[in-house]
Amino acid sequence: MAAIASASSAPRLPLAAHPAFRILEHDLLVFRRRWHSYLLSGLTQPFLYLVSMGIGLGLYVNRSGGLPGGVPYLNYIAPALLVTQAMMAAAFESAWPIMSKINWEKTYLAALNTPIGATNLLAGDLMWIAFRAVLISVMFFAVILAFGAVSSPLAVLAVPVALLTALSFAAPIMAFTATQKTDQAFNMLFRFGITPLFLFSGTFFPIEKLPLFMQPLAWITPLYHGVALARGLSLGQVDAVGDLVHVAVLGAFAVAGVLAARITFRRRLEV
Repeated sequence: MAAIASASSAPRLPLAAHPAFRILEHDLLVFRRRWHSYLLSGLTQPFLYLVSMGIGLGLYVNRSGGLPGGVPYLNYIAPALLVTQAMMAAAFESAWPIMSKINWEKTYLAALNTPIGATNLLAGDLMWIAFRAVLISVMFFAVILAFGAVSSPLAVLAVPVALLTALSFAAPIMAFTATQKTDQAFNMLFRFGITPLFLFSGTFFPIEKLPLFMQPLAWITPLYHGVALARGLSLGQVDAVGDLVHVAVLGAFAVAGVLAARITFRRRLEV
């Protein structure tokens, strides 16, 4: 409620009059007050990951024979980390902040007393999460460029890939969040879902190194497809058919998540 009050008293941003953009406007006004922390975390995390894993661990990997094709380990993990950081940010924003707007601060309740509906709330916050994912990805990509970890001009396309990957997680998690009364399930979701995906979806090593029974599990997760697509573009290894499959899987997760979230948001907020 306090956030709504502060947002309403602040100067309006020049956004469209559609109700969903009013939700995005509110989120951006809150962001304007906290942009320092967003930028700091967006630059610090990629720097630490690239130094510790890409350079530190990469020294041992490169000395022990390296990766197939002689790809430096830093160049191998950099696009994967870009995608996973966008995914992690989107997953977090789809969990506790959405729960807060439903249950704790009841920001959604205040918004529903206006012409804004549940679908508008969903669309507005999805746009905010997309903005957050693009911001993190652009900053991460700038750090990657500074480290010289780009092998192809196509690497810039890793940013929209990161966005699509973020939405493929954000929408389903928002659908799940709208069904929860407390945040207890989020700890399980991140401990046994998000974190293992971060480690075992090809981020740090090829999934072919996983046990055979685990490889199909990696193939059906959206993060694997985002990592594989971004890495291929960054390394200049384009496979038209394979890349289309990656895009189709990510798009399917995002669309299915949006449809599910539309149902759960309306059931939770409008009934």
